[in-house]
Amino acid sequence: MAFQVSPGVLVQEKDLTNIIPAVSTSIGAYALNSSRGPVGEVTLISSEQELVSIFGKPTATNFEEYFTASSFLQYSNALKLVRTENPGILNAVTNGGSAVLVKNTDQYNSTYLADGAYTGISGREFVARTAGAYGNSLSVSVCPSATAYSQDAVTTVNDSAVSIGDTTITMTSGTNINVGDIVAFSTSAATNDYDDGIEYEVTAVSTNDITIKKKVGSGGLTRVILDGANVRRRWSHYDFVSGAPGTSPDVLTAGGSDDEVHIVVIDADGSISGTKGEVLEVYEKVSKAKDAKDAGGSNNFYPEVIYKKSSFIFWGDHNSNGTNLGNAKANTAFTAVSGPIALTFGNGADGSVTDGARKSAFELFQDSETVDVGLIMAGPASLNLIGDLITIAETRKDCIVFASPQRSDVVNIASAITQTNNVLAFFNAVQSSSYVIFDSGYKYMYDRYSDVYRYVPLNGDMAGLSARTDLTNDAWFSPAGLNRGIIRGAVKLAYSPNKTQRDELYRARVNPVVSFPGQGIILFGDKTGLTTPSAFDRINVRRLFIVLEKAIATASKFQLFEFNDEFTRANFRNLTEPFLREVQGRRGITDFLVVCDETNNTGEVIDRNEFIAEIYIKPARSINFITLSFVATRTGVAFSEVAG
Repeated sequence: MAFQVSPGVLVQEKDLTNIIPAVSTSIGAYALNSSRGPVGEVTLISSEQELVSIFGKPTATNFEEYFTASSFLQYSNALKLVRTENPGILNAVTNGGSAVLVKNTDQYNSTYLADGAYTGISGREFVARTAGAYGNSLSVSVCPSATAYSQDAVTTVNDSAVSIGDTTITMTSGTNINVGDIVAFSTSAATNDYDDGIEYEVTAVSTNDITIKKKVGSGGLTRVILDGANVRRRWSHYDFVSGAPGTSPDVLTAGGSDDEVHIVVIDADGSISGTKGEVLEVYEKVSKAKDAKDAGGSNNFYPEVIYKKSSFIFWGDHNSNGTNLGNAKANTAFTAVSGPIALTFGNGADGSVTDGARKSAFELFQDSETVDVGLIMAGPASLNLIGDLITIAETRKDCIVFASPQRSDVVNIASAITQTNNVLAFFNAVQSSSYVIFDSGYKYMYDRYSDVYRYVPLNGDMAGLSARTDLTNDAWFSPAGLNRGIIRGAVKLAYSPNKTQRDELYRARVNPVVSFPGQGIILFGDKTGLTTPSAFDRINVRRLFIVLEKAIATASKFQLFEFNDEFTRANFRNLTEPFLREVQGRRGITDFLVVCDETNNTGEVIDRNEFIAEIYIKPARSINFITLSFVATRTGVAFSEVAG
């Protein structure tokens, strides 16, 4: 309270309305070996559509990993992904240069856009936006000037034996015509009366001979071309823009000229869009001047526009013919490069996924203060990687790892006994922990992207069931059984253990996934990987304590730097006890006790600047075993006589 010098009324407020905040327990976490997407960066995905859009479709080499993520998204709309930095992974580049690794936008910013100045990637005009062989399918077409856009009478026909349907025509000179150009022929010799409705795409050039096809379609000439007819050459993508590049109004005002350029990004082989030659992006009348502005006042410098808008490419370096590209606009007559520039991408590589690469990717989830996740999926994982993930979960103490056996343990194994022994042997080698959940195998599902059926690990589904349980009930409910444990998208199981085999698995901490005729494919166990008999050997209890610990710890941060006195301790009790009563009312616990007083906050504790609260919890237990006793009695016997 402030001291008053003279009589008066001082009004103060004290807020005692703090509550325990809601905390997230259903966000998935996964390290993905993918064909595209940012490398080494945590990305939030909310749907399979986003998964495909950002990280690409599954391939023959990564489908297990892809469908682990995809399976989780069948139950939840919150998945944080990190693309693995595989050894040998590289971004595709133009000009046939040596490929580089630009992991993500942050790295591009720090390496090539330091302090807002484009330093460039020497000798490579453009770089694929994401690393991998995916970028090799791209191409870029640049129209740097009005001359490059269109030239009348660029040459003449020098072929007296032209017929309808011909696809090869001899020119007086073919040096100014390139593959991809669009050509039209004058209707009479040495005139510029071109028939615009009949245009042809140049598919090959050999000395003075050009090979053509109809711009729309695949046929050759539709009329006889006279010997001596003029040839008009147009940029291959002239009809995607409003006209030839020239001088932008902003640069014109500053006394400059010829700064405009068109840039088109193309799916050269159809790997991205499904259509060969599909135009992916068009950047019309962007500027060669580093300080140029568009009509809205935004930076119109072509590397800047591409950086902000492109989903496929980064700028790398200026074209070697444009000696003054990147200069300031004032009084600069920019180099008018005479012809279009066709750039193909190459040397991109996916690299080879390793345990080390996956471990490094998963380690981006290690810090609980910066990354909020609750369910870590191992995907197809070795024993070493599962151990690494358990270490991450035990360090965080607010998430659980989900792990499946190896593919070779259960897929295409004829004997269920052998499958059982394989699964037991695999998980027996994993350390005891209540922060890991084991399942029994693989599911058979349809891959609509490749039109085939594939076996994929079940741990994405296990994590998904837990996330869905959070939404439909609470984290302290078991995700198993006929009510909450039905697996989605499964045609069959690689291994469906019988009762005897389920008994063996359960004793070994493995949760069986079983196909029951007429009822579906069901998660039929809720054990954690803890070997010690304890309440924490059940999923619902472990996740209950994660919720309680995470929520109360978050709220407790508001006690930091307060005094350790009865007021603060009473405030803490008043904060936690209503929260625990609510959890009790929602069937998570049966009873609780909060001790936070002078008995555990002694003078010695206070002198160490510590604050201690002890919270005793009686967790609710899930039913794992049901006994039904049916007793037949003689007629006339009262039930009270035989009921015990």
